[in-house]
Amino acid sequence: MKLSKIAEILSINTKNIPDVDIHWLLTDSRSLSFPSGTLFFALKTSRNDGHKYIAELYRQNLRYFVVSEMLDDFKNMPDAVFLNVENTLEALQKLAAFHRSQFQIPVIGITGSNGKTMVKEWLYQLLNKNFRIVRSPRSYNSQIGVPLSVWSLGETTRLGIFEAGISTVNEMEKLQPIVKPTIGIFTNLGDAHQEGFHSLKQKCEEKLKLFSGSEVLIYCSDNKLVDIAVQQANLKAKLFSWGKKSNAVLQVLEVEKKELQTNVTLKYSNKDFDLTIPFTDDASIENALQCVSAMLYLNIDVETIAKRLEKLEPVAMRLEVKEGIRNCLIINDTYNSDLNSLSIALNFLNQQSTSKNLSRTLILSDILQSGYSSDELYTMVAELIATKNIQRFIGIGTEISKNADKFHTEEKYFFTQTDELLKSPLMYEFQNEVVLLKAARSFHFEDILAKLELIVHETTLDVDLNALVNNLNYFRSKLRPETKVMCMVKAFAYGSGAVEVARTLQHHRVDYLAVAVADEGAELRREGIRLPIVVMNPEKGAFGTIFDYKLEPEIYSFRLLDLFMGAAEKQGLTDFPIHIKIDSGMHRLGFEEKDIPVLIEKLQNQNQVKVRSVFSHLAGADTEKFDEFTKQQIETFTRCADMISTPFSHRILRHILNSAGIERFSTYQLDMVRLGIGHYGISALPDVKLDTVCTLKTVILQIKEIKAGETVGYNRNGKITKDSRIGIIPVGYADGFDRHLGNGKGEVFINGYRAKTIGNVSMDLIIVDLTDVPASEGDSVEIFGDNITIQEVSEKLNTIPYEILTSVSRRVKRVYFVN
Repeated sequence: MKLSKIAEILSINTKNIPDVDIHWLLTDSRSLSFPSGTLFFALKTSRNDGHKYIAELYRQNLRYFVVSEMLDDFKNMPDAVFLNVENTLEALQKLAAFHRSQFQIPVIGITGSNGKTMVKEWLYQLLNKNFRIVRSPRSYNSQIGVPLSVWSLGETTRLGIFEAGISTVNEMEKLQPIVKPTIGIFTNLGDAHQEGFHSLKQKCEEKLKLFSGSEVLIYCSDNKLVDIAVQQANLKAKLFSWGKKSNAVLQVLEVEKKELQTNVTLKYSNKDFDLTIPFTDDASIENALQCVSAMLYLNIDVETIAKRLEKLEPVAMRLEVKEGIRNCLIINDTYNSDLNSLSIALNFLNQQSTSKNLSRTLILSDILQSGYSSDELYTMVAELIATKNIQRFIGIGTEISKNADKFHTEEKYFFTQTDELLKSPLMYEFQNEVVLLKAARSFHFEDILAKLELIVHETTLDVDLNALVNNLNYFRSKLRPETKVMCMVKAFAYGSGAVEVARTLQHHRVDYLAVAVADEGAELRREGIRLPIVVMNPEKGAFGTIFDYKLEPEIYSFRLLDLFMGAAEKQGLTDFPIHIKIDSGMHRLGFEEKDIPVLIEKLQNQNQVKVRSVFSHLAGADTEKFDEFTKQQIETFTRCADMISTPFSHRILRHILNSAGIERFSTYQLDMVRLGIGHYGISALPDVKLDTVCTLKTVILQIKEIKAGETVGYNRNGKITKDSRIGIIPVGYADGFDRHLGNGKGEVFINGYRAKTIGNVSMDLIIVDLTDVPASEGDSVEIFGDNITIQEVSEKLNTIPYEILTSVSRRVKRVYFVN
């Protein structure tokens, strides 16, 4: 809108008013983004006066102001334009009301005590495929927020959704002409903001004034007070009631709550139908039915409503600030995706980064349904970002990527899809920065948040992926260049996190991965792992998963072979890769040497499967006293493998060496080796120290002084023999800290000192003796890592390192590091 037109609307003489375009209205001086196209309203409140910020805004190149008094300072701003009005708030509202009057489109106005924002956001989720929508950013429902929201209506807008809130009488009359809803929704009536009203009845009557000119009012008639007030309000609007009453336009016949969803049976236009709401709380059910009513009024068919309703997502009601990994702060804002909300979020980002002296990073998706051309939109976005001093910018989406040349931050990266960023090494580089996540919901930025946030549980397993690669290369140094490597990532990659470990191994070009069960392999496939994956324990019920995700099963018995060939035949599959397991002496799973002739005959007389490799397990490769037995196993296996390979024309790989075997029997590496515990940092050789891959860490929650003679912990087993200082640590047997490490058997490492456990290990906590340890609450605690090794812990428990690693609970956040 032209500034001269705005002056005319505000009844100001337009002489000497420049004919410039105004795109943005500003009431908060800290939120300035586009000085050249912004008009500032100097609002006066009981606590502040916008006039005192005009000089600073002028220094930031803003030139257009709506004021209610002319200050002496204004004489020092010769090129500034001041529109002098009696009341700047009323001027703002008058301008917004005029702007609204220019649009002959459906507008949904929402009021009520609770649920306004939720209903608005759900309506957006449900209707954005039918309309180009403008909606209130966040909870902009006040005397100031409503006009700022409505100003966003543009030429391409086909539906407006605005919420309006009041805190006392005579406020809604000011908001009604600004929103001017054609469709009204009254969410509910409760005690919120009751202090401004004499009674609930009065508050209800005041709120209903929003709908004085509406075509229809949607409300729940089960609330008797609301129903009576609506009937007595003399509204011209058609009443679209919903509820359990038989006279409701949309009648609720049945509500059945299940564990994760609610099934409702409804009646509309004399037809019954069922819907599923993916929530079970009463508020969400009520909000969802408000949305269903609006969709029915807008002639959306029931089938479409049902499909979309099932996909409703929860709404984050505010910017989420979370602690991130490596001293990052994460601002999660996947709530709105438009220029207004981006500007709001960037202002918040500036606040956070300034207060914490952190660098600024923005991860932004395509902005959908903006109403601007791609060129116009991303020119404005780039200008906005430039004003906020963003050091690193990451754009995700096809449109923003096409406009990459418009962005001029210190660092910039572009990806067409969120998954591309998640799989990028960039995910490991975030440190000492505030990261703003800003996206449309369809980009699933929650997956980025999950990777970057520091889990609430303060116990973490730090996984050094560089150390993993260093260990991989150590074992590779003992192999011939042509020898293939299969890496074990079963059991959640020995507790370290299968997906991240698998990605790293794939990047460093190992040949195979191996998992224990099909579901583990399927997860890797879904995460983009392309390497061949062997399933060591295939179950009959998992054959479908194996086929679907192109996994390769270990076959260890005739029964399993017959079942798998039969399943493959039913699927019409041929030459599906399998791996034959030989029992060379461990006497666990596998075909025995005497079975080989029959096995060969079976394999020759079918075409459903094709043997990719033959392998066996060594029982004691890490123990010198079993060396002769190990060699016997290798001889047995070699005979069996040769027998199987001879009749077939294709190459069948042979492998028997595990991590210890690679170190101690590398002569027998054959065609491939299997690397397991070795690349996680455990060597079979006493003089070899591999890099530490996994470090289990936590913090000191609390420190206490305990007198001699007292006890601590369950069963009073922690007896204090002298005045002591104890620390309570948030790790327990539910995290993987074994109960047998209690009562002084186990230790932790704090600030260069070892601290023994006192008393029993509980599910979530341990207590340690800090009497001689300089420590404070919040200090870092190593459970195992460089200082207390996994080997040491396993020896204390008379077990093996495998068990220690795999015992770390999934509730412990895995944090990954890479240089």
